[in-house]
Amino acid sequence: MELRITSCNNFFKLKGTLNKSNVEVFQKEFQKAFKTFKVLTISVEALESVDRHGVNALADLHAQSIKNNIQLSIVGLGCKELYDHFKTYEAA
Repeated sequence: MELRITSCNNFFKLKGTLNKSNVEVFQKEFQKAFKTFKVLTISVEALESVDRHGVNALADLHAQSIKNNIQLSIVGLGCKELYDHFKTYEAA
């Protein structure tokens, strides 16, 4: 399944897979969102899988939000790869 990004104002839902083939679309979408909103919420509940490129894109998005003083919330359990990455990062 491909990545589908839907939004309502500053709430974004990710559905499908976030991988190397669609990470550029993901990054472009949120670069536009960063120019529009100062508070963003991303739901990863419907993500079925994320490869290392997708995990890195989400981590980069988090770093950019801190740098640009944008309040970013990532909600939902999502897939195991994403959960494991952020759990490991938090423990370190």
